[in-house]
Amino acid sequence: MAKRTAIVTGGTRGIGHAISIALKNAGCTVAATYHGNDEAAKAFKEETGIHVYKWDVADYAACKAGVAEVEKEHGTTDILVNNAGITRDAMFHKLTPEQWQQVIRSDLDSVFNMSHQVFPGMRERGFGRIVNISSINGQKGQMGQTNYSAAKAGMIGFTRALAQEGAFKGVTVNAIAPGYIGTDMVAAVPEDVLKKIVAQIPVGRLGEPEDIARCVAFLADDNAGFITGSVLTANGGQYIAA
Repeated sequence: MAKRTAIVTGGTRGIGHAISIALKNAGCTVAATYHGNDEAAKAFKEETGIHVYKWDVADYAACKAGVAEVEKEHGTTDILVNNAGITRDAMFHKLTPEQWQQVIRSDLDSVFNMSHQVFPGMRERGFGRIVNISSINGQKGQMGQTNYSAAKAGMIGFTRALAQEGAFKGVTVNAIAPGYIGTDMVAAVPEDVLKKIVAQIPVGRLGEPEDIARCVAFLADDNAGFITGSVLTANGGQYIAA
């Protein structure tokens, strides 16, 4: 991979942590964003030497200012990984408007907020890679996650539409739909429920964050220019998407 500048949202923990490291190892200058956990971000920076930036990806103005700061320090953005996201799970009849809006803002609006800052420049320069981290539950749906499933499915639609706008300008837009990955988010699931989930995964294990990071590094590479508008399913065979 040529020397590129990459922004990874939610890039200091979980899957984002692994993505940031993978892109750094591929030769990129990486800016990892975070929102809430200062302690984890500090530890991540000390561990990896990767630059960290704090802003709320659900806030358009914050994204505009944040990207401007990154580009002032590291040059124009070549790669954007929209990874940041939250869950606010509840059965639909108990789901509050606040829980719906929080997830849509953080998981879907954020993809617009961030992509809108970098896409025009990518078009002008004739190169760009946008990788959106969706979810198996955006493909198949999940009980108790109407908000999350809707946001992650919306991300796939966004990917397919924007890919058509960027293709002739050298900008690819792809999505990855991870299955259940061994992160803090999944670790919060009750043990008996987790055992049932693993039993449904043909490869017999949870995914590792590095499994997804390798997918991102592949799609972000200069040589991946013929792949756009795709959804790379990485779920251990749990759900086979047509």
